Amino acid sequence: MSATEIKIVRSVCPFDCPDTCSLNVKLENKRIVSIDGNPEHPVTRGAICNKVRHLNERVYHKDRLLYPMRRTGPKGSLEFERISWEDAYGEIISRFKSTIEEHGADAILPYSFYGNMGILNAEGMDRRFFHRIGASKLDRTICNSAGAEGFRYTMGATAGIDPEDTVHSKLILVWGCNLVSTNMHQVMYLNEARKRGAKIIHIDVHRNRTSVWADQFISILPGTDTALALGLMHVLIKENLTNSDFIAAYTTGYEELAVQAKMYPPEKVSGITGIPAEDIISLAREYGTTSPSFIRIGNGLQHHDNGGMAIRTIVCLPALTGQWGIQGGGALKGNGWYSALNSVQLERPDLHPDPDVRSINMNRLGEALVETTPPVKMLFVYNSNPAVVAPDQNQVRQGLMREDLFTVAHDLFMTDTCRYADLILPATSHFENRDLFASYWHLYLQLHEPIIEAMGECKSNFTLFKELGVQMGFEPEIFNITEEQMIREALEHDNPHLDGVTYERLQEQGWTKMKLDRPSLYPDRIPTPSGKIEFYSHAMLQAGLSPVPEYVPIAEPEGLPFLLVTGPNHSFINSTFGNQERLKRLEKQPMLDMHAEDAAALGLQHGDRVRIWNERGECKITVKTASNVLPGVLVSQGLWWEHGNDGVQSVNALTSQRLSDMGGGATFFSTRVDIEKL
Repeated sequence: MSATEIKIVRSVCPFDCPDTCSLNVKLENKRIVSIDGNPEHPVTRGAICNKVRHLNERVYHKDRLLYPMRRTGPKGSLEFERISWEDAYGEIISRFKSTIEEHGADAILPYSFYGNMGILNAEGMDRRFFHRIGASKLDRTICNSAGAEGFRYTMGATAGIDPEDTVHSKLILVWGCNLVSTNMHQVMYLNEARKRGAKIIHIDVHRNRTSVWADQFISILPGTDTALALGLMHVLIKENLTNSDFIAAYTTGYEELAVQAKMYPPEKVSGITGIPAEDIISLAREYGTTSPSFIRIGNGLQHHDNGGMAIRTIVCLPALTGQWGIQGGGALKGNGWYSALNSVQLERPDLHPDPDVRSINMNRLGEALVETTPPVKMLFVYNSNPAVVAPDQNQVRQGLMREDLFTVAHDLFMTDTCRYADLILPATSHFENRDLFASYWHLYLQLHEPIIEAMGECKSNFTLFKELGVQMGFEPEIFNITEEQMIREALEHDNPHLDGVTYERLQEQGWTKMKLDRPSLYPDRIPTPSGKIEFYSHAMLQAGLSPVPEYVPIAEPEGLPFLLVTGPNHSFINSTFGNQERLKRLEKQPMLDMHAEDAAALGLQHGDRVRIWNERGECKITVKTASNVLPGVLVSQGLWWEHGNDGVQSVNALTSQRLSDMGGGATFFSTRVDIEKL
């Protein structure tokens, strides 16, 4: 009997999560047998979530796609036959060429997001390929674009404080963020801050795991966060709890902001938000008298019609009280500014033959596939599962069912989207790839090198689009390159926060921290047009927006009685892990949180099956009655696959393709529905 070869190797978590953990993976005879957090990584410190701890079950899952397949039955069925990569490439290239000849290159649409957060596999060779072929551009705005634009209008950059410094914070507002389920290492830092005397307040539409962990929970009506922030400003200004020296030195537009805030007294804001006026006053006083104070701004509250303005308004608060520049003070929505790579070299937009080609917003995929003229004729899906995650599912699936639409899907599993594909291509897991990972929360850049051989005939996104480029006869110096070459190109930058970061250093250490020699970018450098934090924004005025923070109700018509929020659950990441039996057992089934008073008024009891519906679609789900939400609010958690889950329906059948006020973002949480017992 041969000896067992055991190795511990370094890896990185690839999923769309702010923590971007460093992993220690145990291999036995080149097979993954266990996964732990890397205790040496400054942020991970040995701790990882349950999802990733069992990631080997996903890698070796019995349903893993291992070879290319061609559809042989109707769209939406599971009728496919195995084919070779040679046949798959031949058919794809033939379709590309015929589509371009008959309809023009803009009839081709890539559809992707961050199912794999690796730079090369999410925004590298794929971008080069679709630029070179001349395809329609995709506005990838489904996640953070509204909030990012709102943050930039006020601060000039999508940059907050170093999360490692939040151990020094004395008052923490966790605003619209279920940290316990979505940002566990921020929880670790805030636990340390609490040991040092800090208080943690959670503001959210749903009493969840983070609410239980926090010291105080404030329940707010969906889409009213701007009003709350303005109400806090009203009290801060009225009671002279602002920092006049900081305001004079580092901000512009204070007078205009003060006039606007005067219009939002606590009693008025209480009527908008559902928060008692005395709680608004108490929160403002606590925020105005505690330093350093820190606001961790979540992802969900930007998924409203007014989501960009909400973030823009909240991030004014630390400037009013002078928190920027103090260790542990300020705010954090995202830190992508610090890790900005050479995207021009990485993506090569100069290769596109038509710089003015149309752009299609990914939140309007249904509209693009059903209504857009000239029509999309070829759809290439990777790193995403739009048949579950895109809004207005009925129209999305109507479009995917078009017989004149040729769809290619590249994935690890037979997702709901793959069921509508003409060709399915098997994708590698990140364990099989070389890639570069940057967090949108912490400040560490990490190199990942493959730790296992590619499964079956699987190919990475990088390899897929490289080989397609080569077979299309595109420039070999641009396409016929290695992952290492592309990483080196991405690191050829003028970003001062990445000074000294080299491929060799990353290869030796596994990670390196970006340079930030002060608590935050601000206030020493404020990259707005005025060079100051902008309470009043001329750029917003020119864009047709209110130049000062202003509360505007959500745009969903008020004809239906309930607001539905479709947030994440604890065990999935978007639709990723939706086919993992261990994690499905933990979540049990999709549930709909409903206030007990609302349930009683409709004769509903805990555990009843109900139908929720609006003009876009319907969803059948089980009710959970409690006081976890305010009256008039419904919350479901997690994006469950319909395929493989009998009786489950996509909640995105109910959500709208409307775009947010800024950044073309999604409005998933601005959804009105009615409900009835089945």
